[in-house]
Amino acid sequence: MLYAVYGFVFGIFIPYMARRFEKFMPATFAYALYQLFRPGKFLSSDQRRDARYLCLKKKFLWRSFMWGLVSSALSFAAVYQFGAAHIVWYLYFIWSLLLLTEIDYRMYLLPDILTIPLLIIGSVYAVLAGGWLSPAESSLGALAGYFLPVVASLFLVWKDKDMFGGGDIKLLAAIGAWFGPEKLIYTILTAVVLFSVYALLKRQRSGAFGPAIAAAAIIIAFYFF
Repeated sequence: MLYAVYGFVFGIFIPYMARRFEKFMPATFAYALYQLFRPGKFLSSDQRRDARYLCLKKKFLWRSFMWGLVSSALSFAAVYQFGAAHIVWYLYFIWSLLLLTEIDYRMYLLPDILTIPLLIIGSVYAVLAGGWLSPAESSLGALAGYFLPVVASLFLVWKDKDMFGGGDIKLLAAIGAWFGPEKLIYTILTAVVLFSVYALLKRQRSGAFGPAIAAAAIIIAFYFF
């Protein structure tokens, strides 16, 4: 239950962190890190009483609460599914994907400051803990996560030059470092299905693919591990 509380606390800050990224991205890794922890500007009393601000604040708080519930539920499920032995690794994986989902949904951007550490820590996890896969499988998964969408883009570039963005490729490489090549393929296929269903429901032909990748990765993690 304690990890569910941790998950809820993290989740309620997801919209805030995504909003901070929205204000200064794109940026270099160092500048993004600086801006992320830099104190924000305070509104005047008149601005805080503005009707439009109050409406946005209500929506923001509701979104924060919903993210808190999602993060709390997944954190509790992670302890139940994977055990408490290496739970810090698993929570980092899940929480990073949740934050990336919100950022990509808002900005159509997956920041390197989150995807690159996710890849590195996935490789370190395979070396130190080795709960899901071996270091060799982690390396092959990272390579597959990079080259599979690149190869797919070669065949689809005539139709859409932005079929796979650079952030999507880095995120898939990071997930490959955690999953290995076989589970990565399952993740990609699941993400395509999820995005297709979302696109049909929304009646749109394009959108942020990162949330579908993140959701698919969480589904695959809980199903196979």
